[in-house]
Amino acid sequence: MRGIARLVELRDAGVTAATMSRMERHGEVRRLARGLYQLSDAPLDPNHSLAEAAKRVPKGVVCLVSALAFHGLTDQLPKQVWLAIGQKDWAPKSDSTPVRIVRFTETLLNESVETHVVEGVPIKVFGIVKTIADCFRYRNKIGLSAAIEGLQEALRQRKATPGEIARQAEHGGVTTVIRPYLEALTANG
Repeated sequence: MRGIARLVELRDAGVTAATMSRMERHGEVRRLARGLYQLSDAPLDPNHSLAEAAKRVPKGVVCLVSALAFHGLTDQLPKQVWLAIGQKDWAPKSDSTPVRIVRFTETLLNESVETHVVEGVPIKVFGIVKTIADCFRYRNKIGLSAAIEGLQEALRQRKATPGEIARQAEHGGVTTVIRPYLEALTANG
């Protein structure tokens, strides 16, 4: 077992639930959540909570403040992992890693998704430009200051251009919201 594994994956590899219970009792594995395990001596990545959330919600895509943090666009350390799921997808019960679910339409959910590997777990994360537009779309949930900080950092670190952001904002229907901030941040540029 490398990284984080679900009990169903372990079972498919021939490991029984009884074996996992014994390994947990002996301190060889840690139970992260119901049906989710990791080796006790496995090094923890700074994005460990994202890997854990990806295992718990395989259809989820890391979004909003969690995506800003992943891309290095905020100083905030989110208390929960923000995940986007489809309108009718199953939402997990709360467990060890707090997950905050946001429901996206299928079109928005499947657009600009990047896959990164954290602790051996593939995690889906929205790209930078889409994340910024989504933060403005969901500013009432995450706070306008987080959306502005993400926009400001993306421009400062040259991880996105004003044109890319404007196009994504138009595509996502938040042009009128983001335009004044984009103009103010690029006026002296």
